Amino acid sequence: MDNMLHHTAPMASMPRGRAKIEHFIPEEGVCTKEIDFIVDNGSIDYVNFSGGCEGNLKAIAAMIEGMNVDFVLDRFSGITCGSKSTSCVDQFCHALQAYKDKHRA
Repeated sequence: MDNMLHHTAPMASMPRGRAKIEHFIPEEGVCTKEIDFIVDNGSIDYVNFSGGCEGNLKAIAAMIEGMNVDFVLDRFSGITCGSKSTSCVDQFCHALQAYKDKHRA
C-alpha cells in the first residue's frame, strides 16, 4: 500500500471553484512531510497528510473534515507524539493558524 497518500478524496468530490488548496510543509521531526487542505467558509472541506501513520492520519482527516477551523484549533493544538514537542495533527493546527493569520486582513 502506498504510504505517501493517506486521505485522498476523488477529484469529483473535491470542492470546485470555492477555495484553493493550501499547501503546508511541517517542521522537521514529524512523520508527515506535507499537508494539503481546503478551508471554505470557516470549515475544513478537505485535508490530505502525505507521509506518517496511514491509518491514524486517515482517521484524523475523516474526523476533522467538515469541522470549524476554530474548533479544530482548540481541540488539537499542542498534541504531542511520543517524546516529540509536536505531532502531525499539531502541525496541521500550525497550518490552520497560519491560514487564519493570512486571511484575517
